[in-house]
Amino acid sequence: LNISPVGRVEGDLDVNVYMENGVVTRANTQASMFRGFEIILRGKDPQAGLIVTPRACGICGGSHLYCASSALDTAWKTQLSPNALLLRSIGQASESLQSDPRWFYAIMATDMANKKFANQPLYAEVAKRWSAYVGTSFQIGLTASGRPVEIYAIFGGQWPHSSYMVPGGVMCAPTLKDITRSYAILNQFKNDWLEPIWLGCSIERYMKIKSWDDMMVWLGENESHKNSDLGLFLRAGREFGLDKMGQGLGKYIAYGTYLHKDRYNHPTIESRNQALIQASGFYDGKNYHVFDQNQIIEHVKHSWYQDTPPAHPFKEDAPIPTKSSVLDKTDFSGKYSWAKAPRYMGQAAEAGPLARVMMNANPANLPHQIQDPLFGDIMEKMGPSVFVRNLARMHEMTRLYTYLNEWLGQIRLDDEFYIKPVERDGQGFGATEAVRGALAHWIDIKDGVIKNYQIVAPTTWNVGPKDEKGNSGAIESALIGLEIEDENDPVEVGLVARSFDSCLVCTVHAHDNKTGKELARFKL
Repeated sequence: LNISPVGRVEGDLDVNVYMENGVVTRANTQASMFRGFEIILRGKDPQAGLIVTPRACGICGGSHLYCASSALDTAWKTQLSPNALLLRSIGQASESLQSDPRWFYAIMATDMANKKFANQPLYAEVAKRWSAYVGTSFQIGLTASGRPVEIYAIFGGQWPHSSYMVPGGVMCAPTLKDITRSYAILNQFKNDWLEPIWLGCSIERYMKIKSWDDMMVWLGENESHKNSDLGLFLRAGREFGLDKMGQGLGKYIAYGTYLHKDRYNHPTIESRNQALIQASGFYDGKNYHVFDQNQIIEHVKHSWYQDTPPAHPFKEDAPIPTKSSVLDKTDFSGKYSWAKAPRYMGQAAEAGPLARVMMNANPANLPHQIQDPLFGDIMEKMGPSVFVRNLARMHEMTRLYTYLNEWLGQIRLDDEFYIKPVERDGQGFGATEAVRGALAHWIDIKDGVIKNYQIVAPTTWNVGPKDEKGNSGAIESALIGLEIEDENDPVEVGLVARSFDSCLVCTVHAHDNKTGKELARFKL
């Protein structure tokens, strides 16, 4: 079965599933595009990463810039003013806030208008609102999604591919007019879509929800809540069975983001965890672990690179493609992907919004960090699924909106925004939470140029191949055991794959597990 494109944007990822009696028995994610940023940056000026790495993604470019500047901060031992930290957080949050409604309507919700669900009571309403292009909410949501990055462009000069974040701060000095415009844009986003269309209530009312029972009380509180797009998703998502598919690994990795303006003025790798507003961590399915970037190891046994032992990014060299790369794209017992396989404490993990909200539920979070028990309760009651993963992503929007309003008010126009650093050799680490999940850059500077540069993106965590022990990554695991109702229209595979929102956009191939025969071929 060949569904193209699963992601509806490009075609850089092949998802191969093998089915037996309508159930996926094995799955392989195959990154089919070689990017090679580690090779591009080798030998360049250390600040080249500020220009080059935002081009790694056309949607999360601001997140890459955040990491590139942060990595140089730790390598060069810079000083950051409160204004600089605020404006970096504002850029990161506004980029994420625009991506959420855009993803929901253009990538995810349109699948719920698939004819597979036509016999469900809520299907007519779902199709009316969320059908591609013609849906009533589709049009309003996509239009509204463009507003938040206008704020990014005010401070960053442009979006995407801005370079306003630099080691030592930011290269902008906003005016009162810039801040006033930003407030107006946020209010427009809230008044046009976030409250009337998505929530059906005020942001303040929604943020009082602390448990699944609270969510159900909210849903039944009045018709405005029930008939909002969030209310429709809560009802239709479970009616359509999204809560029964795509469970995945049950292990989550988050690097955290939004550094407190008064707690990271002298950046170091070691002090980062304590300065985060959105906490970092690793949840192994039972226990929380303090995040330590030293625990990250990348495997290449099943990647189209020359074999090297699993290594931490600081100890990796630029990847060397094998001579036989991609000659045989079906040898899933050997090398089958351009992606590496990152592991934390030796374990595969899921990155993304579900990982973030799990860290928000950690009772050990510090007073200045997000403390939100909602998804700890949801996961305990129903476990992970496509439904919960999607809900986690959209849940973040009200908090992002609230933080943006707060941070804009904390900018001090008469204080400094940039403190020139002293360039030096050394190693640096910069990380954030792109909207898709944990993103980090590692830089090693020697003799004034880049000796080694490594990027581990959230999509690498989620679409990476098996490791040396044969353990699958996040999407491979989430697809195994998936029940397919119609082999000629496996919308379930698309729903699971898209719930991770990989930045390498998918084509799906489905085969009979016994014969390997391709069952059908068509474009979605």
